[in-house]
Amino acid sequence: MLEEIHEDCGVALIRLLKPLDYYEKKYGSRYFGLNKLYLLMEKQHNRGQEGAGMACVDLDTEPGNEYMFRERAEGANAITEIFSRVKEGFLGQLYMGHLRYSTTGKSGISYVHPFLRRNNWRAKNLCLCGNFNMTNIEEVFSLLTRQGQCPRIYSDSYIMLELMGHRLDREVERNFVAAKAMEMQDVEITKYIEDHVKMSNVLKTTMTHFDGGYVVCGITGSGEMFSMRDPWGIRPAFYYKNDEFVVLASERPVLQTTFDIECDDVCELQPGQALIVNKAGECSLTQIIEPKEVKACSFERIYFSRGSDRDIYSERKKLGELLTPDILKAIDNDTAHTVFSYIPNTAEAAYYGLLHGFKQHLNDVKIKKIAALDHVPTEAELHDIMSEYVRSEKVACKDIKLRTFITEGNSRNDLASHVYDVTYESIVPYEDNLVIIDDSIVRGTTLKKSILRILDRLHPKKIVVVSSAPQIRYPDYYGIDMPRLEEFCVFRATMELLKERNLLNVVDEVYRACKTELLKPAEQMTNCVRAIYKPFTIEEINAKIVEMLRPEGMTTPVELVFQSIDGLHTAIPNHKGDWYFTGKYPTPGGTRLCNQAFVNYIEKVYQSK
Repeated sequence: MLEEIHEDCGVALIRLLKPLDYYEKKYGSRYFGLNKLYLLMEKQHNRGQEGAGMACVDLDTEPGNEYMFRERAEGANAITEIFSRVKEGFLGQLYMGHLRYSTTGKSGISYVHPFLRRNNWRAKNLCLCGNFNMTNIEEVFSLLTRQGQCPRIYSDSYIMLELMGHRLDREVERNFVAAKAMEMQDVEITKYIEDHVKMSNVLKTTMTHFDGGYVVCGITGSGEMFSMRDPWGIRPAFYYKNDEFVVLASERPVLQTTFDIECDDVCELQPGQALIVNKAGECSLTQIIEPKEVKACSFERIYFSRGSDRDIYSERKKLGELLTPDILKAIDNDTAHTVFSYIPNTAEAAYYGLLHGFKQHLNDVKIKKIAALDHVPTEAELHDIMSEYVRSEKVACKDIKLRTFITEGNSRNDLASHVYDVTYESIVPYEDNLVIIDDSIVRGTTLKKSILRILDRLHPKKIVVVSSAPQIRYPDYYGIDMPRLEEFCVFRATMELLKERNLLNVVDEVYRACKTELLKPAEQMTNCVRAIYKPFTIEEINAKIVEMLRPEGMTTPVELVFQSIDGLHTAIPNHKGDWYFTGKYPTPGGTRLCNQAFVNYIEKVYQSK
């Protein structure tokens, strides 16, 4: 139930490899690239609804005319707004698009990607965007200030722009010296520089300074285009190339649909790797940073990514199927009096997997019943056995997408209770259990304010709320706005249990341990926050969550069932980034910030009570 969680961003890049006349002749429009950029962005709208921006470079522009364009807008309709403002001159060979969900807590047009660094020399113009959040921004900021630079905004995006821009300047100057050594003059030097700029040099001297999860994309005024993925593979990027264009996006299905290509035609950008297209249109893959232990984000697969992806759809179904034994236990194996449903809409695939798991279970039960008969079954007996089925209904309906139009606290809380509605008489009151699956349970706000209230109206014998993800216990710092421990219902429930059982000494011990760890270099730190959860079983925490989230006056028994860590790894074996659930951060910066989050909680929340 993630209505209040900001998703990671989406990126799109297009490099046309033919003259614009070619696309007009073949596809009927010189706007081929611009039209495709619109589709790539619109199809990734799920990844960013706070703002959008795009940029373009025209390599054929004469001096005295604009050659690098940028448009940005805020709000849910930002894509429509920026494309409606595009003038006829917004044409070129390089296109870059970005969809934003803020991960810094800061908002405003100045924080909407892409960011632009201007210069009178085309090769020194840099436009940058990305899907990222850096965990060591303080260190990089200190590096720049020690060099004598003075960044005007303290944010990872602007600091990256300035550092990369500085390194781009050095790369241009390297080629300038080389050209002068060959006794070149004036425009001849400029042409040499533009033809010999190596973005790999810029990236190697920039990105090694950053710790975090990222896909960084950029274009230069002279026609260089690049995209680089973090060495842990935390954030995703996919690309496709032929003799007409090179394209990249955050998700594979959008490339498949936009360009009518097969799944196997799309390639994944590998950890630490950069896709670079130079001014001449030559495409290359360069290993900028050696890959680390790959920790591609598993939560990205569960919630953030498009479910139409071949692999993601299969993984989400498997997550649901693997929950079958735990749900059977929760309903005392009474499938005959249990109705299954889901909370729209990212849980839908997991729901289908859950149904598949229960169909398999019932088939096994039927086989055993027939085998146990000591005689040839009659037609009536066979009918009774075979008529058992998995009962499924569309119980919960989402009426409004609340986050798109209101954020003010009191009004939001009031409206939250009306976000969902139920299909009345979809279950037999007081006889049927109701099993309802969602992709994840984070804050629990929607459960308390809406879901449990409306499900109680149906008067089920028991409500079993199922999460296809494990318990979310730890903050994220790699592109999703979940930085505070106190936001998580699992953490709040654990703190209540520590208080009830006179174990507050654990809180003090963890606090002191976190303070000690923060004095160490980030590379040497361990996550001390994990000790908070050790005194309790998952079931004990679940029971406390139910107690905390149960609306006043509700009498229906409620049980929570979460995916196990083993189930997560079984369903999503190639995306081992499970720090949300285990606290095992892939980078030193993540561990440091988690320890700091607990210190912040103690000093700003816990001690103030």
